[in-house]
Amino acid sequence: MIMYYSKMLIPTLKESPADAEVISHKLMVRAGMIRQMAAGIYSILPLGLRVLRKVEQIIREEMNQIGGQEVFLPSVQPAELWAESGRWDFYGKELLRFKDRNDREFCYGPTHEEVITDIVRREVKSYRQLPITLYQIQTKFRDEVRPRFGIMRGREFTMKDAYSFHATEESTRETYSSMANAYSRIFKRCGLGFKMVEADSGTIGGNFSHEFVVLASSGEDCIGFCNSCDYASNLEKAETKTSAINTESPLPEDLNEVATPKKKSVEEVTQFLRVSPKTLIKTIIFETDQGLVAGLVRGDREINPVKLKNLVDCEWLIPASENLVTKTTGLPCGYLGPVGIKLKVFADKEIPLMSNSIAGANKIDTHLTGIQFKRDLNVEKIGDIRSVNEGDPCPKCKSGKYKIKRGIEVGHIFILGKKYSESMQALYLDDQGKEKPMIMGCYGIGVGRTAAAAIEQNHDEKGIIWPISLAPFQAVILPVNFSDDAVHSAAKKIYKSLWELGVETLLDDRSDRLGVKFKDAELLGIPIQIIVGPKNLGEGKIEIKLRKTGESQLISFPEEIEYISTILSEL
Repeated sequence: MIMYYSKMLIPTLKESPADAEVISHKLMVRAGMIRQMAAGIYSILPLGLRVLRKVEQIIREEMNQIGGQEVFLPSVQPAELWAESGRWDFYGKELLRFKDRNDREFCYGPTHEEVITDIVRREVKSYRQLPITLYQIQTKFRDEVRPRFGIMRGREFTMKDAYSFHATEESTRETYSSMANAYSRIFKRCGLGFKMVEADSGTIGGNFSHEFVVLASSGEDCIGFCNSCDYASNLEKAETKTSAINTESPLPEDLNEVATPKKKSVEEVTQFLRVSPKTLIKTIIFETDQGLVAGLVRGDREINPVKLKNLVDCEWLIPASENLVTKTTGLPCGYLGPVGIKLKVFADKEIPLMSNSIAGANKIDTHLTGIQFKRDLNVEKIGDIRSVNEGDPCPKCKSGKYKIKRGIEVGHIFILGKKYSESMQALYLDDQGKEKPMIMGCYGIGVGRTAAAAIEQNHDEKGIIWPISLAPFQAVILPVNFSDDAVHSAAKKIYKSLWELGVETLLDDRSDRLGVKFKDAELLGIPIQIIVGPKNLGEGKIEIKLRKTGESQLISFPEEIEYISTILSEL
């Protein structure tokens, strides 16, 4: 196996690409690991592929350890399967649809719930064949509106997805727990600092899920976690603790209209009326597949759209445009309120605790005061629909406060329940001979995301600092002058010896100056640099330098070559 630098495709760059926004994207391009072919679509070059294969190998080992069986499913999927699950029309523009020469509709798979359910319903018939866990590492495609961050959020990406099928809820929970533990081991082995957090299940379905989030300032996700206990959640799911009820119980006021000329925002209204934002009811209108709905939160709060979507129990939910609101209600935004509004109203759990509240009067330049929840409001459902803030009390313990950090989602596990097995008739015979739908779990890891997240957590101004488990090579040999006979001979001997010891080694045999080789080695992030120069060789020494710490030492050559593998084992 010849791994000489001059023979490999490692097209390093001095400058970062202009469109790169995060450090992993910049460094993967500069290190010659990826090249963009189209928006969100990347070619993976040799060094990049070596890293991804290492992530994949760690995943395979841990999946096999808990009884997973690897399969490889088609990326092109027929529309009929998606119609069975009900997702063909629902999934939206992210789903890449096309037709073959016979005018049959297909999609390029963004996920594989339908395909795996079809396989299992054909092949598994009895409770005796359950539980079963199948997984694959496959290319997916999702037509993202805004692909960005390199391979962290591309349109085409590599993903490990696993699916489990069960006869009982207990069995499902057992596999879910095993999968959670396996995921923790995977990300630890990849050298990542992460948190397992409660999460919303999104378009996949189900009502119980956790994300594995790598803490990084470049992350698109925000997570909230307690500074006292182990509670952690994606902010889309993060629970809130209801504010204490005012023990003074003020006397209820009559409903009263007050003029608020050209005062629309919470700040404008509260300043004009000289009241606290906590006395206001904020009314926000959303568009859903069920029509327009109104969400209510206290004036100093914000609505969490994901929580509201779950409370409404709709397929999709987005903020309604001002034009749509005015066209539908005949009312201008800014003066809408919950009293008498001709829409379904969904209230945050703090709203019933408010008394003598203020809200829009559904009339221009007018607000209502003295609003009483039971007397004046007709609410469809009450629930936790507000966003949490840094410093809010933890919902799980008495003393803890929320801390909020940004992070990168690298894994997500779900309990799907019977969503797909019922719609697609994935049935089994129980021990009484009765047909029942299987219970499913779903478990995903973004392979490219994991590699990119490792860079986000491990880099400096010089380049990447790979965790030893993911490094494309574990060691790089840097000859001071490769044309020098003694240096040439020693470098090749070290190279051969290290490979025999199982150390993946790159020999930089280029004729470039040592400074160029050093800069490239730092950029590539290879954990150990071995500098071979005539002066040290003359004294029977070679230099070993650690990429992570910059520490260097001289060791005897050739007597102490095996010491390099010892260093690696300690990294």
